[in-house]
Amino acid sequence: MSRLILFNKPFGVLSQFTDSKSPTERATLSEFIAIKGVYPAGRLDRDSEGLLLLTDDGRLQARIADPRFKMPKTYLVQVEGDPQDADLEPLRTGVRLKDGMTLPAEVVRIDAPDLWPRNPPIRERKSVPDSWLRITIREGRNRQVRRMTAAVGLPTLRLVRWSIGDWTVEGIAPGAFAETSA
Repeated sequence: MSRLILFNKPFGVLSQFTDSKSPTERATLSEFIAIKGVYPAGRLDRDSEGLLLLTDDGRLQARIADPRFKMPKTYLVQVEGDPQDADLEPLRTGVRLKDGMTLPAEVVRIDAPDLWPRNPPIRERKSVPDSWLRITIREGRNRQVRRMTAAVGLPTLRLVRWSIGDWTVEGIAPGAFAETSA
């Protein structure tokens, strides 16, 4: 039976067990997960939070991470600005980035979700409104959601991966994990 770990990755933590590239110590998965033989299925940027899946099954890892399988990944995204439906339409049809067109995303404006506080908190400006979106993509390009929102004039302030396929971070505190069978 495959092991599958659902980890709520805090802001500032690398999606790997060691950090050999930085002369200063940065937080890694090893500070939170002491289970041998599991590896991340995909990545989540250091400045992003939320669901990171880890497994000991190479096939499952590939099925989750490989864009060929188009596994949906849903993000709760706080953006700068007050987007209307027309502003979100380019995200729904595909956005041209430097590395080509993205696949269409599912995008809905949502009320501010009841999330844990982020440490450090995001920078808030009284003169600039912010909004929350729920964005589901089926690719996994580097910093894709941030690049997509920036391309349509909505810079990302906070990015929380909420789910991958049917797996969700709901009910898992930042820095904690739950184990389930795949």
